[in-house]
Amino acid sequence: MAFNTIRQTRIPLQLSGGPKLMKHIQDVLQISGATLLTVTMLGSAVAAGGLVGLAISFRNLPDVRALRNYIPTETSYIYDIDGTLLDSLHDEANREVVDLNEISPHLKRAVLAVEDSDFYGHAGINPIGIGRAFLANFQAGNTVQGGSTITMQLIKNLFLSPQQAISRKVAEIVLALRLEQIFEKDEILEMYLNQVYWGHNTYGVETASQSYFNKSSRDLTLAEASMMAGLIKAPEDLSPFVDYQSAKREQSLVLDRMAKLRWITPAEAEAAKQQPLRLGRVTSFISSKAPYVTEAVIQELLEQFGQEAVLKGGMRVQTTIDIKLQNLAKQTVQSAHRNRFGSGAIADQIALVAIDPRTHFVKAIVGGVDHESSQFNRAVQSRRQPGSAFKPFVYYAAFASGRYTPDSIIGDTPVTYPDGSGYYSPKNYGGSFMGNMPIRRALELSRNIPAVKIGQSVGISRVIEVARTLGIESPMDPIISLPLGSVGLTPMEMAGAYATFANNGWHSDPTLIAQVTDSDGNVLLDNTPKPQLVLDPWATAALNDVLRGVLERGTATNARIGRPAAGKTGTTDSQRDVWFVGYVPQLAVAVWVGNDDNSPMGRGATGGSYAAPLWRDYMAQALRNEPVQNFRRPSEFIRP
Repeated sequence: MAFNTIRQTRIPLQLSGGPKLMKHIQDVLQISGATLLTVTMLGSAVAAGGLVGLAISFRNLPDVRALRNYIPTETSYIYDIDGTLLDSLHDEANREVVDLNEISPHLKRAVLAVEDSDFYGHAGINPIGIGRAFLANFQAGNTVQGGSTITMQLIKNLFLSPQQAISRKVAEIVLALRLEQIFEKDEILEMYLNQVYWGHNTYGVETASQSYFNKSSRDLTLAEASMMAGLIKAPEDLSPFVDYQSAKREQSLVLDRMAKLRWITPAEAEAAKQQPLRLGRVTSFISSKAPYVTEAVIQELLEQFGQEAVLKGGMRVQTTIDIKLQNLAKQTVQSAHRNRFGSGAIADQIALVAIDPRTHFVKAIVGGVDHESSQFNRAVQSRRQPGSAFKPFVYYAAFASGRYTPDSIIGDTPVTYPDGSGYYSPKNYGGSFMGNMPIRRALELSRNIPAVKIGQSVGISRVIEVARTLGIESPMDPIISLPLGSVGLTPMEMAGAYATFANNGWHSDPTLIAQVTDSDGNVLLDNTPKPQLVLDPWATAALNDVLRGVLERGTATNARIGRPAAGKTGTTDSQRDVWFVGYVPQLAVAVWVGNDDNSPMGRGATGGSYAAPLWRDYMAQALRNEPVQNFRRPSEFIRP
């Protein structure tokens, strides 16, 4: 049954006195006088008690034809790239809608047996049941017995206010009769089973089945179905999660009722009572398996689709995350924080982002050491200075200009530049100078002065252009010290940019979302990679070759993993931020370590000593089943 979204409106019934009730109802509903007799039982009985007769103002009743375009709010689900459930999103109702033919026949019969056994025989109301319930309630002075059919229950749940009054019962009857004129019985039963509340914030048969028995509603046994049917009248109190014996008692009553109706045999009823039941768990309030991931995904979804669609639209979100790599990233970060940074200089926080260079799909993202203590996602929300990890953008610009090669000589000598009203004199880490040296060696040893000189030679605006081409969107000012990382960038931006180096200049926008569909499988968003060659292949291969040397004989020897890899360390003044961003052709990973209050971590805290070992530990395990691949050589391409 196809539905479209409408707003559920609950309208309280308005009553007024008048003797033309029966004629008015009959004209509006086009029903027979015999059927109308049931509708007017309430007014007649009340009149017998000496009260004024009642008449209903049908102008205030909702139009049940709107249900032709109705779809219940549905839970949205977030999965990893291989289909592992990471999280579920819902507003007030946790629900997954299914077709009637996808529901176990056992459950359909069990529900009908206890809620409305004459469902397929009446026209929306059960006159005998309503009359019996009305008289009992009238004599008691309050509601002590129900007489609602499944059609009436659906009307009550969708349209009417929850007040318990004779007026609401009249409205249920009127609207139920009208509903049965418009919809087939199977359509009404499907709407009911997808709408009914089953306790623990689970709405609809499919979500309840997954929660109570960890299986789809199509696979429910007679024993399981009869227990679920027995919960409808008081789902929280009778829940097997709360009171298993009460749930078993209700199950027995349902089975006895089914046997009495001859829908099952006594032997089948007895066998179902004896069948052991394996319960699931409450699923509505389970926390995310990867909270830093799902929160970032939700933010992206909200920006693209809006809150209504995300929380109520039944989306199926396939993320790019590999839960195995994600769990490994979390374990590596927490282990490093606990063991490596547990004494001496304390690193308050760590962020890690892993991206597949071939697709620019984000495979893992850790925004902090412990999500429970801090939900701030440093991987995507925190802009920190990358220090020397910014230098590859400068050297790529140099190689792409056609004026430099890795063997070009650059002077590591004192230099001063006019800077506004004063002068700027860059300094190396440690304050020394090493004279003339090849660019390759200057980058391996992370010398600052050569990077500043190269930046001035190619132009700071060109360096910014390269960074923008690589997907960096954070603000960048064209200052002389930019080649030394005097700009705030996120780990996500750094990992995405380096991933393009790893893919030899082919770039796609990094994303956490691979695909979004609705609950019927219609594609709402498709992020299939569409890579573009944005960098010069020779210049990229030359840069990769130089950055391999950073691990082999430079500042990142602590990052060696026994296979060809490239990367760059970064350490800012006073050791406030330390980085290592490195890659192989199959995976690019950025690691940042620092304090949230931007305080120094202490002497000896560098990208090579703090971030590089953490990167090594992660990559050694993440690449365990990946074949060794080499980077393409500069000699394979034409130099610009």
